[in-house]
Amino acid sequence: MQGRYRRLAPWMAAGIVLLASAAPSFSLASGTKPGVPTRQDPELMLIDVYEALSENRLREAQSRADALVAAYPNFRLGHLVRGDLLLLYTQAIRTFGAAANAPAENMAALRAEAMVRLKSLRERPDPALVPQALLQLRPEQKNALLVDARRSRLYVYERDKDDRFRLVRDYYVSQGKLGVDKFREGDQKTPLGIYYITSRVPGPKLPAFYGPGALPINYPNEWDRVNDRGGSGIWFHGTPPDSYSRPPLSSDGCIVLPNPDMIELSATVEVGMTPVIISEQLKFVTPAKAEAERVAANRLLEAWRADLETTDPHKLRAHYSQHFKAMRGQNLDAWMTRIQSANLGARQIAVSLRDVSLFRYPEQKGQKEMIVAAFTQEAVIGKGRHVTRKRQYWAQEGGQWKIVSEANIQ
Repeated sequence: MQGRYRRLAPWMAAGIVLLASAAPSFSLASGTKPGVPTRQDPELMLIDVYEALSENRLREAQSRADALVAAYPNFRLGHLVRGDLLLLYTQAIRTFGAAANAPAENMAALRAEAMVRLKSLRERPDPALVPQALLQLRPEQKNALLVDARRSRLYVYERDKDDRFRLVRDYYVSQGKLGVDKFREGDQKTPLGIYYITSRVPGPKLPAFYGPGALPINYPNEWDRVNDRGGSGIWFHGTPPDSYSRPPLSSDGCIVLPNPDMIELSATVEVGMTPVIISEQLKFVTPAKAEAERVAANRLLEAWRADLETTDPHKLRAHYSQHFKAMRGQNLDAWMTRIQSANLGARQIAVSLRDVSLFRYPEQKGQKEMIVAAFTQEAVIGKGRHVTRKRQYWAQEGGQWKIVSEANIQ
């Protein structure tokens, strides 16, 4: 046994087993994480294998690897690990994925998947912190999907009865072959931004490549269009039946989940309601800091609403950036003219806002710090009542928050 363990040393040096030995504190033996259904979790089964290896329990590691591939026969990473363990009985393992004559590109992709899966489990979000991007959900919104591209991870956060956000589930995901920050059609990148699930496409209506179904998102959103970002057809979807998962960077821009996870995710989202936040790397803050930012953002909206009621164009204009641009290309002067026309020349109007959601917009190259507000605006002008759903993009300019884009939405 000691001889075989020495053969493992170079393989361990690659960092795979070391990551597993530093795994988080949830139970490895149970095969479950907080909020995870009772089905066996392949990631935790994989960690069980590495844990046994790190403690020089080769036979137990082999047994666990056998159980993993039996439970998930199309999990290629599981087969790779099992193959390495079998090789240990006859030769030294010099690298992770030591199978002879295996395509180098395939091995590199599987190594990347192993590393990112284990690293994301080791670096799980601190339950005492909340995502900085999540400021406020409207009353009907039950949860939010947050993608951390650097970790190849999708986190599902739910709002509890005390209006606090808590992590209820997370999944390994694949993304664009060339990473994130999509700009044009065919660039094989995943977009960064805030989106919504627009529909459900059942598996029988799709080629087998997409697995059990798809959840399209509204890329490009208003801010993407203002900034001339193109492309379309960005979906959450599953995998072909012969593959459990795909390497971290392997799609044309879509976000890809293993089929069991895709089925589970699809059951939790609400079309037109569930927000999707795609970031290069999520940031987390204390609940106190998040609450302070939420209050400050609501104050911005209230000040804008109050000045809209006065119909004073100078007061209202002060809330907007001189670089304002609407989705159809209107500049600030054109937008102010549009607002004044909608007021029908009234000297005073009554405006109320409801169903407000607030988010920090994910960082993009060269972009200022931003907040996105979506709300239903009800304006009483004379005897008329006008209800509009709006979305505003606020950015920091000279130490002040200004509206850089605004759109009426459905």
